[in-house]
Amino acid sequence: MPSPLVLDPTKPGDPRNALFLAEACSLAYFDEAEAASAFRDELGLEARLISADNTQVYVGQNDGAIVVAFRGSQAPTTLDGLKDWLLTNANNYLIIPEGRIGTDFAAAGVGARFHRGFMGALAEIWDPLLAAVQGAVDAKERPLWVTGHSLGGALALMAAWRLERSFLSVHEVVTFGAPMIGNPAASKAFEDQFAGRIFRYVNLEDPVPLLPSVSLIANAYSHCQTEVELKAMAAAAAAIETLKQSAGSAVDGLLQATQVDRVWEAVVGRISAHMIGHYQERVKAKCGDAPADESANPGVRT
Repeated sequence: MPSPLVLDPTKPGDPRNALFLAEACSLAYFDEAEAASAFRDELGLEARLISADNTQVYVGQNDGAIVVAFRGSQAPTTLDGLKDWLLTNANNYLIIPEGRIGTDFAAAGVGARFHRGFMGALAEIWDPLLAAVQGAVDAKERPLWVTGHSLGGALALMAAWRLERSFLSVHEVVTFGAPMIGNPAASKAFEDQFAGRIFRYVNLEDPVPLLPSVSLIANAYSHCQTEVELKAMAAAAAAIETLKQSAGSAVDGLLQATQVDRVWEAVVGRISAHMIGHYQERVKAKCGDAPADESANPGVRT
């Protein structure tokens, strides 16, 4: 019998914790009735779905942890919205947040800019999400973990920021295949706020962490610098380099329609490397390389 998945807050960056959270991300794609049972049986979490428009997140808890797991794109190969968010409108989507949500992100600094689509999705779901997390913390203080795959990873990062602005301390943020959420000033603010608490898993065969695509051309977008690499095969690395070169032919940092289609074809051609199941396999392999009786170094690159 394999040992059950557990979270160990005493081992920062341990890939075994990432494996638990990758499973939570996988279960987040289930419908509500199936997910509630699976969260309980596989992870020992009592979880409930919070949904607003196209944004879904599960809040799960047990005696030792609170887990917020954002759902990503249901079918990335068929979602036109994913193409629009990450390619067609990426430059226009880089904004200074306004209104109530802007107040929370003002602490990132005057130069910080964020992806408008991600910001809007988080705003839609924020009130019930905050109420659920606050209720769980009020019932019993436990380490709070925030996770997500794909677009869910982007939302996980941004939600963690707002949770801390609401005086709810986040133990770790662990993402899988997440795209970029803002410009370099925004990324630097996240690095400062969550020093040693962000673990951004990147399968190097996966093109989505390279997006929004303007980041390949004009560096309008940026990641938090620390990432945990899940290595690519040589052929996949060559395919990713082709993707970069396709984007690099754009003018003034903007993609023309034909270039958008070319980059999107390259993304779709490697979309299997983006799926959460692929990440689970790679993280499980990394767990096999980790020391059994001490905190693991997950291969962090800065």
